[in-house]
Amino acid sequence: MKLNSQNIKDKNDVFRNEEIGVSLRKIHNVYFVGIGGIGMSALARYFKAIGKNVMGYDKTQTVLTNNLESEGINVIFDDVITEIPKKFTERDTTLVVYTPAIPNSNKILKYFFGNNFNVIKRAEVLGVILNSKKGIAIAGTHGKTSVTTLVSYLFNNSGIKYSSFIGGISKNFDSNLVLNSDSEIVIAEADEFDRSFLHLNPHTTVVTSADADHLDIYGGKDELKRSFEDFISQIEPNGNLIVKKGLGLKTPENINIYTYSLNDKADFYPENIRVENYIYTFDLNTPDGKITDITIGIPGLVNVENAIAGIAVSMLFGVNIELIKENIKNFKGVKRRFDYIINTKNLVYIDDYAHHPEELKATISSVKKLYEGRKITGIFQPHLYTRTRDFANEFAKALSMLDELILLDIYPARELPIKDITSEIIFNDVSIKDKTLCKKSELINVLKNKKIDVLLTLGAGNIDVEVEKIKKLIDS
Repeated sequence: MKLNSQNIKDKNDVFRNEEIGVSLRKIHNVYFVGIGGIGMSALARYFKAIGKNVMGYDKTQTVLTNNLESEGINVIFDDVITEIPKKFTERDTTLVVYTPAIPNSNKILKYFFGNNFNVIKRAEVLGVILNSKKGIAIAGTHGKTSVTTLVSYLFNNSGIKYSSFIGGISKNFDSNLVLNSDSEIVIAEADEFDRSFLHLNPHTTVVTSADADHLDIYGGKDELKRSFEDFISQIEPNGNLIVKKGLGLKTPENINIYTYSLNDKADFYPENIRVENYIYTFDLNTPDGKITDITIGIPGLVNVENAIAGIAVSMLFGVNIELIKENIKNFKGVKRRFDYIINTKNLVYIDDYAHHPEELKATISSVKKLYEGRKITGIFQPHLYTRTRDFANEFAKALSMLDELILLDIYPARELPIKDITSEIIFNDVSIKDKTLCKKSELINVLKNKKIDVLLTLGAGNIDVEVEKIKKLIDS
């Protein structure tokens, strides 16, 4: 099978798109309820960049909300209607964007709904933007942020005009948004939570994984799988699907399908993988022949797999092979994705967003291969009561791969507590002897009595606020 490289042509003017029930040309103000979310903040930056008045609410002040404020976007942290400026109460010229993570009891959201504002979900707005261009949507229960960031970076010096909405902070761009006003392509991370990706009708789609997750939404893996199949069915006719081999997803007949794999033969698969100074180099078999000596600039075998998907997309869009090889060496990855905080001969500290058992296994396996024979200590903060309940046994097995575990209490995010669901149900089934259960508030004191060799912080909650404290403690 040869690659079917596409001629890229703009389809619509996003400002003439009426799918959200109001012409965006008439919108002057955009209010975000839950502006501190990674996807929401990218959209906030987008609307600010195209000249709209932007502000929003979030429950908690973070580094990300601080950055938004430094960019001229007002953020409030009190759920109080009186703090909404007058211009954002002008119904005909204000668009309200919210995330499903915001509870229905939120007063600001109830105000906008109750007064018949144009109130829409984040995913719908992203759909309006992506569907108006040649869309590249990157989906998967894990791996999608890294692949989205890599594709964006590989396109960067290719001469292709593109914009990109990333579900993390790219270390190369120091942002989750790349914006070109005359872009022909929109690259976006496609989120399966709440079936958000079903608002997207991309030209090209990547599916990195379809493991059971968000069972509070889907009920079971079969329903999650059907949702991915529904998403794939929305690819434009004659568009492209790049899918990890072995996922077993039904695919339509009117698209071009390419498989990739780290371990098996596929349309894109590696050979001669070797590691030097903790960095991987490999040869890549493709439908157009073999590419030799690709060196990726970030560590971890999981990132070799992500790189294969990113290279496949880039080749489909005609990016020069030599440019791919040159730029991938300088790829720095995503903050909180296998992110080195300390990297010295005697001390290594890596921070990672892993919050699903499969992600934990991938990250811990990569670290064990890189630092064979060294003691690996992991600090894990479970994310969501439902995910803890649904995967307690799988979490325990993955965390048992560590030499030492410090397990924190559950980060609830959008959920209320569930009776008898605590971190202890994971802790009790972890098979290693060297394990500690503690609250996040106790973590620094616990670490004072630990001898650290290779340290991992893992989780999608607010464990990241401890990173600088941990770094200061263990590097002193």
